[in-house]
Formats: sequence, C-alpha cells, structure tokens
Amino acid sequence: MRKLRWALAAATIATVLATGGCGTPADPAAPPGGADTKRPEVTGPRITVSYQGGLLVLDRDTLEPVADLKLPGFLRLNPAGDQRHLFVSTEDGFRLLDTGVEVVGHGDHNHYYGDQAAFTDTTYPAPEPGHVVRHAGKVALFSDGAGTVQVIDPAKLGDGPTAPTWTAPDPHHGVAVPLDDGGLFVSVGTEEGRTGAIVLDPALQPVATSDDCPDLHGEATSGNGTVLAGCSDGVLLWKDNTFVKIASPDDYGRIGNQAGSEHSDVVLGDYKSDPDAELERPTRVSLIDTEKEKLTLVDLDTSYTFRSLGRGPNGEALVFGTDGRLHVIDPATGKITARIKVTDPWQEPIAWQDPRPTLLVEDSTAWITDPATSTIHVVYLPGKKVVDSVELPEVPNEISGVR
Repeated sequence: MRKLRWALAAATIATVLATGGCGTPADPAAPPGGADTKRPEVTGPRITVSYQGGLLVLDRDTLEPVADLKLPGFLRLNPAGDQRHLFVSTEDGFRLLDTGVEVVGHGDHNHYYGDQAAFTDTTYPAPEPGHVVRHAGKVALFSDGAGTVQVIDPAKLGDGPTAPTWTAPDPHHGVAVPLDDGGLFVSVGTEEGRTGAIVLDPALQPVATSDDCPDLHGEATSGNGTVLAGCSDGVLLWKDNTFVKIASPDDYGRIGNQAGSEHSDVVLGDYKSDPDAELERPTRVSLIDTEKEKLTLVDLDTSYTFRSLGRGPNGEALVFGTDGRLHVIDPATGKITARIKVTDPWQEPIAWQDPRPTLLVEDSTAWITDPATSTIHVVYLPGKKVVDSVELPEVPNEISGVR
C-alpha cells in the first residue's frame, strides 16, 4: 500500500477551520492558466471525502489532501452540477464548498486549474437538508423539515438562495427532479411516509399525480430520459408524459436506492424483501428496464449497502459487496461478468450514518473507501483491477466527485 507522505503534504495543505470564517474561493474571472496565472494546471476535478469532524479535499491523481476543512457534525456530500462545487449538508442547510478547480473548456477538451479549496460564504438554508438531484442542467435541493424545493442553475450558485421554487403541502423526507421541459417531478407525502409523486409543468402547475408508490425513495434517470423512483412494492416511472408502475415480484419488494446511466435504458436498484427486518442485508439487486417496463432480480451471493451502487463507462451495473469484491453486471442480460477483489470482507454497520465502504464512479475509474483501514482503493474498470491504494489521515465516510 502506498502511504501518503504527510510531512511533505502538510506544507501544502490549506486548513480552514469552520469557526475561523469562510475561505475565499478562486476568482472565477481570473485568466485560464498558461503564462497569465500562477495557478497550476491539474488533470481533473478533485475528490472529497467526509470524516467525523470535517472534510478532506483530495488531488485526483495522488489522493493527497489539498485541504482539511474542519466542520462538526454528520456531513453529507452532493455535487452542485458545475464540476467545481459541492453542497455539504449541515444542520443549517446546504453549505457550498469550492473544491478549488476551475474548468476551462476548449471545444473537444477541458483544462483544469487548481486553487485553494475552501467553504464559500453561501449557504442555502434548509431545516433537515435532504436529497440533492442534478438533472436537465439544473440542481434541486429538498428540505425535509420544510418541504421546500429550491431549483438552481449551477452557473448561478454564487448568487445565493432565493425564495423556494415550490413548497410541498406537508414536509416529508422527499425528493425533487428537474425535468427536461422545465417542469418538476416531486414526491408526495407527510412526516409519516411518502405515497407517490406529482409532476408540475414549467409554471409549477400540476400535470399528473400518482398515489401508487408507497414509501417512495430515491430517484434515477435512464438513457431514454425516463425518471424513476423506488417504492416498497416496485418502482414508479415518469415516461412519455405519464406515470407507469412496475411491480416487484414480491408483495413487499422495496427499491429505495437507484443508479442510472445515460448509456443504458436499464436502471440499477437495490432490493429488500423482509418488511420486519431491523436491518436487512440484501443479496439481490434489481435491474429495471424502462423501455420494456420489466424488473429483473440478480442474486450476487453477497450482501451490499445503499452506498454500493454505481454505473460503469458503458452503462455496466456495479455493486460493491460485503465480500470485498466489485461485481460487474451486464444490465441487458443480468449476467455477472466480473468480480474484482478490492478489500477484505466487511459487515454493514447498524446505523446508516456510520462509515462503511462507499463506491464512487467517474468515467473508467472507480474509487472505493475502506474505513477499516482508512484507505481509498482505485479500480481501473476496463482492466478490472485495483491500480492504487492510498491511506488517509482520517476514517473516510462519504466520498464524492463534482460531476
């Protein structure tokens, strides 16, 4: 295992204390690299890892920290949609983090210029901040405590919060998805649970409503543009301007977490079938074909968690199991085509906030955290092998890119 050279890295780490004020992000008007700037060119956007008490912003190639940002509490990470910022869910709302890499496009390729990573002065207030969803060039923030939805243009993140775009009749643990036509797909429910969804037109007027999705949770979009949400008895689709329900093969067949791909009409989902389990450790995943409107189950012969799902560069369904292997599934056939050994076997903790191995996938690379060893493993997917392993100075919890 390659250990980080902390004595050397400490000289370049920018440490920002939450109690000491917000950092100043890079000037977006600064010239893009070359002889006109002192900012170094880097190979791509940065990776961010949460730990108990803060965040580590990591260089993409070396995974060495470029910033250690202290912040108390349980922190959740969500890309803000502009390849630079993250929304960090805190007790006050969605706090905007600048990872410090500017993306400069040149038609068929991008250049990336590194600067200091820091919290900005922008927080989108939200009691009990919940799901963050990027779709159709927008990002939607859902406040579970207030039932409000804020839809934002990622190019205008720095403008700060405005009045809520829409407010649900009752606060609940919900989700909102911006639609291609400017409308909105939003969950319907109360504090006791979710019952379905409503679709709003660009003027935020109701177009259609479905109450056929008990315990609605999660969302994904398939390659054909279908929006999908999970239910305790199947999935609910918004397809061709109408709701479509696909039932689970079991009376109770809960799908609560999903992963879509622009390269596939099939959405990957989890699958739980024991309504009485305190903590069910499922071994089957679901493949939802949104074109054929068909649900197929695949048995992995190992359990996994809600942070185990991802999609490969060609739409492959990826699941990191408690057997320590990354399972690669052909979404068209349901066949397991590879099992890549990454870590030792592990067990899911009882509390969902506790650290457990977490999968992040971008293009042909998968990053998998291992809290047991405070390590990130890097998997090159076309080669089906681990190509690097880096030890961190903290126990990783969540991991996120900015795409």
